[in-house]
Amino acid sequence: MAREKLGREAAEAALTGLDGWVLAKDAGSISRTFTFKNFSEAFAFMTRVALAAEKMDHHPEWSNVYKTVDVTLNTHDVGGLSVLDIEMAKKMNRYFGG
Repeated sequence: MAREKLGREAAEAALTGLDGWVLAKDAGSISRTFTFKNFSEAFAFMTRVALAAEKMDHHPEWSNVYKTVDVTLNTHDVGGLSVLDIEMAKKMNRYFGG
């Protein structure tokens, strides 16, 4: 996938229909909090995302406390958002909902 930085307009357009994700004020990252029923569900989600992240060679910044997973996505190589972040966010939303 492309590792080119998205401008603010492209980032805002990419977030259309991407429920729950918020664009940072500087448009350099997106973030979301996922809340599960319990720790096991949160950890299962993180495991599934980790496997996808390895395949994509694109890894989230995240933290987990009990049933909550906080995620921030950006592409360090480009100093901001890229298509990789949008694709990872879409995968996370699918895994959360499915």
